[in-house]
Amino acid sequence: MAKRHYIPVTADVPGASDSLRALLRRAIRAVLAAEGVDFPCEVDVSLTDDAGIHEINREMRNVDAPTDVLSFPAFDLAPGVLPDPAEDADPGSGLVPLGDMVISLERARAQAAEYGHSQRRELAYLAVHSTLHLLGYDHLDEGPQKAQMRAREEAIMAELGLAR
Repeated sequence: MAKRHYIPVTADVPGASDSLRALLRRAIRAVLAAEGVDFPCEVDVSLTDDAGIHEINREMRNVDAPTDVLSFPAFDLAPGVLPDPAEDADPGSGLVPLGDMVISLERARAQAAEYGHSQRRELAYLAVHSTLHLLGYDHLDEGPQKAQMRAREEAIMAELGLAR
């Protein structure tokens, strides 16, 4: 199944090693498998710093501050509802474009130190979190939706061997 998912990881800052890119792809594929995404798809990942994500946050969301991760879903989904590959695949590639994520490596390093775990765990968590957003999960209600998303994050992180 791993070969069916195209996950390009680009970076405009130093620190994006091959092992880091592999970790992000592994985390994203774990979410796709856990959520039943068994069709060819694409998730684009961009790695940047706080200044880069700040600019994107300001331009795309009118939020004048840096953040750890931004998610830009290609579809307006609900948890458990997936795109239809027959209708939603790109005709040229045959892949269903699920969306884009942008991660600040700078913020991930700071949060890892703040939370007392490794940068690898923090980056995997941010990739899991963002991929769930691409698949329709949200946490804005601070209630059942947030609890559902957190439960999925914890289960997938445990599967990756990166539980708290």
